[in-house]
Amino acid sequence: MEPSLYKSEISEKTAGSTPTAGSKWTRFIFIFIAIIYLLLFLFIPLITIFSKAFERGAEVYIAAITDKDALSAIRLTIIVALLVVPLNTVFGIAAAWLITKFRFKGKQLLLTLIELPFAVSPVIAGLVFVLLFSPRGVLGPWLLDHGIKIIFSVPGIVIATIFVTLPFVARELIPVMQSQGTGEEEAALSLGAGGWKTFFLVTLPNIKWGLLYGMILCNARAIGEFGAVSVVSGHIRGTTNTMPLQIEILYNEYQFSASFAVASLMSLLALVTLVIKNWIEWRAEKR
Repeated sequence: MEPSLYKSEISEKTAGSTPTAGSKWTRFIFIFIAIIYLLLFLFIPLITIFSKAFERGAEVYIAAITDKDALSAIRLTIIVALLVVPLNTVFGIAAAWLITKFRFKGKQLLLTLIELPFAVSPVIAGLVFVLLFSPRGVLGPWLLDHGIKIIFSVPGIVIATIFVTLPFVARELIPVMQSQGTGEEEAALSLGAGGWKTFFLVTLPNIKWGLLYGMILCNARAIGEFGAVSVVSGHIRGTTNTMPLQIEILYNEYQFSASFAVASLMSLLALVTLVIKNWIEWRAEKR
């Protein structure tokens, strides 16, 4: 290519990429729409939650969140999250490792099954577990004979929450592992490293940010899950009510300040999760 033609091509590309008045207005319109959308569906609801929570003063707020039923709901929500997140983390790592590092029949089926909780309504999932584990369900009589109670108890809540949060860790790790390939692991194995040593010294450091991101998303969903938990919990106060269920009960009983007080705690947890999520994204981009 002649130098003059090369310069002409560069100038044409540069001219085409120069912002015009129309593009500036278009950008302004999209920014304006995004801000209005965030105000209507994020900031105004958050402000409303906290204003309603403190509407009757700090004493009522503290009394609402320190009520024995509220404390039980908070405790149960934390327990469920502490059980669900590690279990789904182990499954997510194993599934992502299997899908990205090995060739086998049924890989597409496994991917489809991992995506299944996103396609099934949480309420339907809860009903399925009721049909399986309730006293009149498929496995109910056997469980009853062995003194095992799942539905309307904590194990049922944990199982339902595991189902709805199952894809999050795996979905974050699969593209990360696919982009990295298998070269580093093969090199470590060829140098005499065992499987576990290769995983902890080679694979895990490469996927740690994606793993943390998936765990945070899983935790957020576990804390806020309502549909499936509502079906399998039985709404037993002080026993099987999580924070979302406690909020619904208080609101239905016209205890608006108390319901918004518990909702404000969930909002704070969501904000903390969002901050951690953005920090992880920033660290990952920085790397």
